[in-house]
Amino acid sequence: MPKLTIRDIDVQDKEVLMRADFNVPYDDDNNITDDTRIVGALPTIQYLLEGGAKLVLCSHKGRPAKKRESLEPVAKRLAELLGQEVAFACDTVGEDATAKRAALSAGKVVLLENTRFEEGETKNSPELSKQLAGEASIFVNDAFGTAHRAHASTEGVSKFVEQSAMGFLIEKELEFLEGKLESPAKPFLAIMGGAKVSDKIQVIKAMMDKADEFIIGGAMAYTFRLAQGYQVGDSLVEPDFVELAKEILKDAETKGIKFHLPTDTRITQEFSPSAQTKVTQPYAEGGGIDDGWEGIDIGDAAIPEFEAVVARAGTILWNGPMGVFEMDNFAIGTKALTAAVAKSDALTIVGGGDSVTAANKFANPSDFDFLSTGGGASLELLEGKTLPGVAALSDQ
Repeated sequence: MPKLTIRDIDVQDKEVLMRADFNVPYDDDNNITDDTRIVGALPTIQYLLEGGAKLVLCSHKGRPAKKRESLEPVAKRLAELLGQEVAFACDTVGEDATAKRAALSAGKVVLLENTRFEEGETKNSPELSKQLAGEASIFVNDAFGTAHRAHASTEGVSKFVEQSAMGFLIEKELEFLEGKLESPAKPFLAIMGGAKVSDKIQVIKAMMDKADEFIIGGAMAYTFRLAQGYQVGDSLVEPDFVELAKEILKDAETKGIKFHLPTDTRITQEFSPSAQTKVTQPYAEGGGIDDGWEGIDIGDAAIPEFEAVVARAGTILWNGPMGVFEMDNFAIGTKALTAAVAKSDALTIVGGGDSVTAANKFANPSDFDFLSTGGGASLELLEGKTLPGVAALSDQ
């Protein structure tokens, strides 16, 4: 059943607790180095404030067990972006938070301290959930990146408010990652990259019932090549998943799905920004990766082949880079694929994580129809799993 959105609720003069994703990077002086996630939350925040909400914002930041990071810099940046004061509570559910929440008037906003400073957050503590809900009658979740986690601030609080609704970010994520992929324009191409087959195996399986073609890149490809009997040298592989890779290749053949692996591979003997690279012979011509060498990108012959596959697609779902694109000498394949997807006439959906980073680095983000904000959450949604942070919202 469809869930409530913020368009469905009246927030005038009501205290509204909103879970945002302000898990943004800081430098050593606690300056925000990338405010993309804060900017992404603005439409929902502004809509609620214009609707007269007494808005209480909460979010996690980092892993406090390793390093305690305050959200105070976020409050300052948010105030600049909104053009109005954003009060900051130096605790999440303590005296300062309670006092600042009580002082709120319609159209005003307070940001609570890092939810993960509270031990009960990741344990989904009912006691913390109740304290966090406080006097709020409405809960709004717009943190898609954590919607796959049943935490106090994403799922638990919904039990202690009258209504729970999704913000514009989550609404758009569901529209593209579920709605648009229900009946995708053909051919539907799934591009899967990244380091591990184990991370994407359930997505590949789920997409086997929808996709017409697959492109497999990144270190994932080496596990598939190993499954075909080729040498992969010192490349990152997952031997435990070789049999599963064989099954997927067989299943694709049976279903008539075109399963594209890189024809050749760019390899190196040294993992560094100044390392020399070379390209293997095509696998079909006896190519492979010798011991002492590792694959770090798709090869020169693979690039135009993949570009041709992208060019004929009607819908493209891209999740994972073609290689170690963080280093320029290993980024040729990912850069070329990004450009190909960017200029495609297909509906283009970039599924979070490193793919979005590559899209921002090598193209104009506006060249893609949708860039997901959630890594793990987008993968679980594509796998067909129910996200706790969405399931907890009120039904329409």
